[in-house]
Formats: sequence, C-alpha cells, structure tokens
Amino acid sequence: MPEHATIARVAARALTLPDGRTLTVHEGGDPAGAPIVVHHGTPGCGLLWDGWSASAADRGVRLVGLDRAGYGGSTPLAGRTVAQAAADTTAVADALGIDRFATWGISGGGPHALACAALGGDRVVAAASLAGIAPWGADGLDWLAGMGEANLEEFDLALTGVEVLRPALEELRAEMLAATPETFFDGVESLVGPADRAVLSGPLAAWLHETIVVGLPGSAAGWVDDDIAFTTDWGFDPGRIDRPVLVVHGADDRFVPIAHGRWLAERIPGAEAWLDDENGHLTLYERRVPQVHDWLRERF
Repeated sequence: MPEHATIARVAARALTLPDGRTLTVHEGGDPAGAPIVVHHGTPGCGLLWDGWSASAADRGVRLVGLDRAGYGGSTPLAGRTVAQAAADTTAVADALGIDRFATWGISGGGPHALACAALGGDRVVAAASLAGIAPWGADGLDWLAGMGEANLEEFDLALTGVEVLRPALEELRAEMLAATPETFFDGVESLVGPADRAVLSGPLAAWLHETIVVGLPGSAAGWVDDDIAFTTDWGFDPGRIDRPVLVVHGADDRFVPIAHGRWLAERIPGAEAWLDDENGHLTLYERRVPQVHDWLRERF
C-alpha cells in the first residue's frame, strides 16, 4: 500500500463549466495519485464502486467518476454527440487542477473514453474501452447482431426518434427505480448470460442498482441523449486515435457483443486487445477494472 492517504469514497461535488452548465464528479482512490477519469455505462452515473477505489488506492491512482450531461446532478445537454465527452472531461480536469490524465469507460462509457483519446490532445495519456460499443453503421460490423432482445428493442426506439424513445425510457426508468438490487435485472433477462448471472448478487449488484437511483433521479434525459448519440455520428473517427488504447471485451456479452470489441481493436491504430471467452458484460466491472488501472498507470 502506498503512503498516500486512502479514500474509498468522497461526497459528490458539482463543478460549474465555462458555459454555465454543471457537471457532478465523484472521487475515490489515492487523492495524490495519477488521475484516471471514469466514464460510466448507460444508464448510470459516475458513482465509483468501493472495490475500484480500493484497488486504485493500492496502485497510486486517483479516480474521478463523471456524471455525463443529463445524469445525476449534471445539467442535460440535448443533442450532444459522443465527442462532447472530450470537452466536458477536459473542463472537469481544468476545474480539478489536473494537467494530464488517463481514462476508461465501460459499456456506454467506452465511446466517451475513446472521444477523449481522439480529441483530448496530449493531456490524455491513454484510454481503455471495456465492453464498449463501436460506432453506429461501422463498416464490416453487424451492429445489432448478438444483442439481447431488451437492447434490440431499445435501439429500435432510438432509431425511430426522440419522440418515441423518451416516453419508453421514462417508463423503464420508473420500473428500475421501483426495483430492488435483487430484482433489478428481472426485466432484462435476455441480456444476462451465464457469466453475468453469477455476479448478480452481493455488493456489485447493490452498487449497480445505486448507480441508477443516483443517476436517474428526475428524468431519463441522460439515457435518451446517450442512445441518440450512439446511433448517430460520434463526431470523431476511432481510426485516427493516436493515443495508447486498450480494448477489453468478453465473449459472453449480450449487452454489447464481442464483435464490437474486435472491430475497435482492429480499427484503432496500435490498440492492445484483451478479448476472452470467460467474461460477460457485468463481470468486467469486478474482474478487469483493477488490471485496467495497472495498464493505464504504466502509461503516465
């Protein structure tokens, strides 16, 4: 254990950006360590799992979890693209006095971490995408193939338009907030393979449920904007990223099939890929994040 002070979780704080919007951040790990910004999944928030903070503290890593626009305490930004994450993350780094940082994102957070790598310049030392989606309409990828029925239905709504998507996600939001950690995944059985089913209990399940409660308190605005951003032009080309990138994906993933990870690993110049047959989607939260912290820490 390093000599730096260890914090498991600190109170969330709201940062005011130059354009007047507010973004909420959550910090954990070693406050004097190498800064790594975490981009949460869809839906969710930047609340950090205590296990991540503990592993970060052990490695001399300062974790900063960011509520994307429209989630948690962050101001909505209708019509935002995936690329917006780069400007927002840089603004957060400025507000926190951070010069250089690494970043990782999981699931819906993966593209936003890649946006930082593509557009953040030399301030971004490296990025990792865990179970992250590839761009909509990506050449050579059947984007929807292998997704569970729940995700197929959701993206079908997104492709129809905001007017149809918003009420459907507001209804899903109400159902998720009414659920308990034990019943949280009952409505998305089609997404949960054998690997993920094994972790749907205990601290991880409780934390995943908490990220929904914290992330969707008043509306599904952030969730709606994420889905629209994923199914339109991202605002950057992953093939032009010139930072070190790690792509992590498991074959038993029905949220985001491993074909997305393979596509990203093949298209991002010099990307390192950790693709395996054992992991699903949710298992990466627990099994892979400490290893990702090691990989990113070495790039500083």
